[in-house]
Amino acid sequence: MTYTYTPHGVCSRQINFELDDDCKVRNVKFVGGCAGNTQGVAALIEGMDAEEAIKRLKGIDCRGRGTSCPDQLANAIEEAVEEF
Repeated sequence: MTYTYTPHGVCSRQINFELDDDCKVRNVKFVGGCAGNTQGVAALIEGMDAEEAIKRLKGIDCRGRGTSCPDQLANAIEEAVEEF
């Protein structure tokens, strides 16, 4: 299933990703944000179990914003898992 999430409080404007039948995260794409960092995060969690990705990314802060692109991705995955 493909999901689209609008992040809040960060530079990226949209996060697109898929959850496969085994609830693994696939094909993460950020629109906007720091290209190298968001591509790195996407590559690192490719194929990772959704719950593990949430655990690793949740709470990461960017410059005192109280959130970050990885944290927003965790929020997006959480919402997707609830719908799954």
